[in-house]
Amino acid sequence: MAADKPQHWLVDVARRASLPDAARLDIPSSTPIREAWSAVARVCRIGEPELAAVVANRFRLNVARLDAAEPRSLKLVPESVARRFGVLPLRETDRNIFVATSTPLDIDAEQAVAFAAGRTPVFEIASPVPIGDAIESLYSPDRVVEALLGPADVDLTDAVHLVDEPEADLVNSNELTTAPVVKLTNFILQEAVRERASDVHIEPAGTGGIVRLRVDGVLRTQMQLPAAAFVRVISRIKVLGKLNIADRMRPQDGRARVRIENHSYDLRISTVPVREREKVVIRILDPEGSPMLDKLGLSEYELARIRQLIGFREGVVIVTGPTGSGKTTTMYGALRQLATGAINIMTVEDPVEYELQGITQIQVETKRDVTFASSLRAILRQDPDVVFVGEIRDSETAEIAVQASMTGHLVLATLHTNDAVGTIPRLIDLGLSPVSIAASFRGVVAQRLIRRACPYCRETIGPNDELNKHEKELAARYGVRPRVRAVGCKQCGSTGYRGRMALAEVLVATPTFLDAVAHASVPSVLQQVAVAGGMRPIREVALDAVRAAETTIDEVERVVGEVAAPPMVDKTVTDVPQVLLVDDDPVIRRLARTLLEKIPVKVSEADDGPVALAMVEAGNEFSLMILDLDMPSMRGHDVLVRLRSTAATAALPVIVLTSSEARDDEAALMDAGADDYIKKPIDPVRFVARVRAMLRRMGG
Repeated sequence: MAADKPQHWLVDVARRASLPDAARLDIPSSTPIREAWSAVARVCRIGEPELAAVVANRFRLNVARLDAAEPRSLKLVPESVARRFGVLPLRETDRNIFVATSTPLDIDAEQAVAFAAGRTPVFEIASPVPIGDAIESLYSPDRVVEALLGPADVDLTDAVHLVDEPEADLVNSNELTTAPVVKLTNFILQEAVRERASDVHIEPAGTGGIVRLRVDGVLRTQMQLPAAAFVRVISRIKVLGKLNIADRMRPQDGRARVRIENHSYDLRISTVPVREREKVVIRILDPEGSPMLDKLGLSEYELARIRQLIGFREGVVIVTGPTGSGKTTTMYGALRQLATGAINIMTVEDPVEYELQGITQIQVETKRDVTFASSLRAILRQDPDVVFVGEIRDSETAEIAVQASMTGHLVLATLHTNDAVGTIPRLIDLGLSPVSIAASFRGVVAQRLIRRACPYCRETIGPNDELNKHEKELAARYGVRPRVRAVGCKQCGSTGYRGRMALAEVLVATPTFLDAVAHASVPSVLQQVAVAGGMRPIREVALDAVRAAETTIDEVERVVGEVAAPPMVDKTVTDVPQVLLVDDDPVIRRLARTLLEKIPVKVSEADDGPVALAMVEAGNEFSLMILDLDMPSMRGHDVLVRLRSTAATAALPVIVLTSSEARDDEAALMDAGADDYIKKPIDPVRFVARVRAMLRRMGG
């Protein structure tokens, strides 16, 4: 190698980074940038993405994420500038525009971008080939389809095979069956299946469209479509669903069965007109995807109570929750458990989502006068043992369901309410009397779905690890210390979560509860009676998942945060005392909470000492703390000493729960500042009396 021959700047980067065989590099400074990157990667046996990270580190810049380029940023830099200098606008602020480049030393490019965008450029590094491909696809919308589909040798024409082909007269244009449109539609469906999406949303966005996938209950953007491709993909999907492609002004519903990667899927297709265009939502159902009850991720306690409910031979059992909360999946799991062949099970659904062997399933067809009510009447003449009503929507269906339950049938149904107790006023709104509800009601399951922390990337939080500010706030609010954090990786789509589990609030109707229903008690009273009968509020179930390191406290906040405050206390009672209950044993907490709320008081819970201290120090005004003596991470004695050492908390009354029989422990507690102590196991009468006495002494 000639000593005076100028070398390309990439050679210096490679040698400074001590890349393998960097000393062998001989790349003249005049070498085109693509050739230079390729030569360094080849000689040093490194991929160009890894080389991009090396270059970024050398110049103290970030690695560019080309898939995150924002459309509005493209408008700030003309296509001619982007192509000439090999740069791609990514995003902008009021002062800066972030640009991907493979030549961070190009002053001319920096000046051209600054002049065009009117902002100061901030370079981020990527290799030249993907930058060029991104420029080609993003600045040339008519080529975006080919860019999305990848290499030309990847044939997607038969990737999705329609099991029931549409009639020929439904296809109004030959182009809807030509390779580009078919391949793009197949690509969207194939990617949705690979990403485990439950729904595909294809909707207008600007002059084109956008494809979003619902994965684990959360929508994420998959791709953008130019106007021409968007219209054709919508029409192609309508063809698959046997819909009228010429009618764009009315909602339509259809279905199709397709085979993707040698597995059959049912598609439920819904279209609605949106600003002279259409939006399509596709629900993807696996015909073999209906799991048994024990595969839903339910806690053992709630699972046992659900099995108790479906063990009744007559009465009404309801599963409730918002759309997409897994109500039908839970019901199907219950039906599969009941379908032993010894009883006659019949269903009426809209739509029939899964086909279950040994069960007679009726599809609602309103155009043919096959409604929930008419089907339910017909079913009762078919000698059924168990009847499943897909949804109670009107008073007629509700009345027939109750009548069926009173004539020796177990009726399972779904309903839309916010919680388990809300089922009662909802049924009353539908026209049922409290007395008839009390005579037929057996119980209800209120359900939500919560995402699991990704097993591939989640970060474990040890008992001595420091929590960040946000985690501390949530720990103080919910009384639980988080055990895992969501991080994000390729396996979970950078969300930090993969898969979901069911949270269930299971109300089993006790005689006391049914008596309260018959006397038209207000929801707050029904809630108190339900909890006293063993129902765990859904927030408590969710927080147990946090304690078990199955999910994060942020996910609990997202799913049940708005319904988290347990309405245990009758809202007619004002200025009730606030009691903080601190115990690591959930059984003790549940018992103590039930007793305390009968006083009544408002109860907050903490499962260990540090969380309790955080709640107190966060400014929550408690009238009393009930503190367990023996806890694993911080003993009650230490919590008590900490409280009494600070002026702000020194006056907080504390009752200590202890199973210790040693007099020395009792003396030590009183010396540390305990106001009273109660021996375990808790005696309900003595416990309530001691708490009442303490609150009276403190003016609560």
